[in-house]
Amino acid sequence: MASLPTFSFSSTAEEVANALSKEIAGKNVLITGTSLNGIGFETARAIAIHAPLVIITGYNEERLKLSEEAIKKDFPSANIRRLILDLSSFAAIRKAAAEVNAYPEPLHVLIHNAAAAIGDFKLTADGLESQMGTAHVGPFLLTKLLAPKLLSTSTARYTPRVVFVASIAQFYSPGIKFDQIAHPDAATYSGVSAYFDAKSANVLTAIELSKRSKGAIKAYSLHPGVMHTNMSQKKESIPNLQAMGLLGPDGKPNTATMQWKSLAQGGATTVTAAFDPRISDHPGSYLQDSVIANEAVAAPSSDPANAEKLWDVTEEIIGENFTF
Repeated sequence: MASLPTFSFSSTAEEVANALSKEIAGKNVLITGTSLNGIGFETARAIAIHAPLVIITGYNEERLKLSEEAIKKDFPSANIRRLILDLSSFAAIRKAAAEVNAYPEPLHVLIHNAAAAIGDFKLTADGLESQMGTAHVGPFLLTKLLAPKLLSTSTARYTPRVVFVASIAQFYSPGIKFDQIAHPDAATYSGVSAYFDAKSANVLTAIELSKRSKGAIKAYSLHPGVMHTNMSQKKESIPNLQAMGLLGPDGKPNTATMQWKSLAQGGATTVTAAFDPRISDHPGSYLQDSVIANEAVAAPSSDPANAEKLWDVTEEIIGENFTF
């Protein structure tokens, strides 16, 4: 560990993965949301250089094929497996989880990167608001279903990890409206507020997962930085991102308000959270620029009582207890 370099804002996912290659070796990883021109793709690409198996997921088969082809073009020996996964449907999540649980290979790391667009009010197949459903409830259910497979990789020298790609947006959530997770209200809906709350939920879940597993799973959340991804280029997202000051009137990044990262840089903190041994003694932590930054988490997004309540509410929604 002493020889590991210091990562920073400018570090790229590939640089971090190369530095942590010994930690990645022998580890199989599942990453959600891996379409081209996205953070998840860059994360998968960097990890695939060293990991024996990287499972990439998405709800669109053609886009998954494009991602696989792009990774193999750069790294022909990469072992990529495509998995159809729609996080907006409990039935689809259960089907995908059953497929993963049937794989002969173990699963060491689960990375929750996928999210819904910041747009108009929409419901998932199960009647949840799309952002909270796709970024929090769906990943919660997937984690619950894959937890036994993850836990089976535990050894005296290794503890499985679960990573939640959150955002600095968690800082702007005044507190999740717990009663509206199961019963979303279109009349009070705000795309931007829903995004803030969904990212707050990611941070709280990492805290509570680490706590409830009693160290059997190390969970982390993170802010990847601000990037111009496929998500920020969606027509429905642009007005909301303009309202937040992230995009200018022309729909392009507003570099006057903040410093932007490249997509390659955007995947760096995710790779750090998944593999850096220097954070092993700090499960539940929030990372930014590839270092622990718990001081950057807002009080509602780090309140243990909120984390516990969110867990209980989410269990009720999925209709299952997530125990260890």
